[in-house]
Amino acid sequence: MRDRSALAYRVQKHAARRLHYDFRLELGGVLKSWAVTRGPSLVAGERRLAVAVEDHGLGYADFEGVIAAGGYGAGVVLLWDRGTWEPEGDPAAALAAGSLAFTLQGEKLGGRWRLMRMKPRARERRVSWLLVKAHDAAARGPGEPDILDEKPHSVATGRSIEDIAATAA
Repeated sequence: MRDRSALAYRVQKHAARRLHYDFRLELGGVLKSWAVTRGPSLVAGERRLAVAVEDHGLGYADFEGVIAAGGYGAGVVLLWDRGTWEPEGDPAAALAAGSLAFTLQGEKLGGRWRLMRMKPRARERRVSWLLVKAHDAAARGPGEPDILDEKPHSVATGRSIEDIAATAA
């Protein structure tokens, strides 16, 4: 049974128009969400673009399957990582200020991380952030295996993105 005080953390691998990873943190009764184009990296200090997308309901946290064509986010969704997260300080204030530090306790990702808001660019429709792994015991060096390649399958079912897509055929 889940500790009710623990905040949910999820990463969903999402093969939509482009393959990306949806990084989600429970806060204020919803899943705050960012689309991470190249996926999270365990390499300390490596910056990954994380574009803010609309919040999702908590009921979506464990979704894995196919979203039909024509629907928002149409494509294949794989539950890549799950666990809990703990903010450093007030998370709502930190997000508003543009720098949220936190610790993940996931099945694939762990340790300290930071989301940093980038300065807005002309004609950008969404807010861009950077997702950065801190230098800690959970970090990897630049020459070590990429966690995305090393552990590509679902933490819920063990399936690949292709296996999930085949269920819709």
